[in-house]
Amino acid sequence: MDARGESLEKFIASWQEEEAGSKASFLRLVDFLAAQPGIRLDFQSRPGLTHSLRASHLSQKKRPMFAMVDVIEGEPRWLSVCFYDELISDPEERGDFVPGGLLGEDARCFDLEGWEETATGYLAARLAEACRNGQEEG
Repeated sequence: MDARGESLEKFIASWQEEEAGSKASFLRLVDFLAAQPGIRLDFQSRPGLTHSLRASHLSQKKRPMFAMVDVIEGEPRWLSVCFYDELISDPEERGDFVPGGLLGEDARCFDLEGWEETATGYLAARLAEACRNGQEEG
């Protein structure tokens, strides 16, 4: 089995893509994370509320993750991608600062309501940054 895990694969298979394209954005971010060396993906589903993908380094000890990609139930579904604020930059100021927003620590969160190539690419760049910086925390 690959880094994506059985429960994540079942969720993806059951998700009927809507016109907005949130599934395509989610898949791009999942595939990006799964391709990074030394990454663990943990998928937690709360049907009717959220489906949460948490990414961490195998060597990470300070925090349980470096990023969280949530699928928020709605019509249509949309994504909320959150990072510990100190792990990323936001040069285009697209994210929202959320005090205590990620496991009680300050967060930077980005909402994505469908497929947007530029926005999804921007989030992949933030994931790469958080991945690097999270690994350095050890």
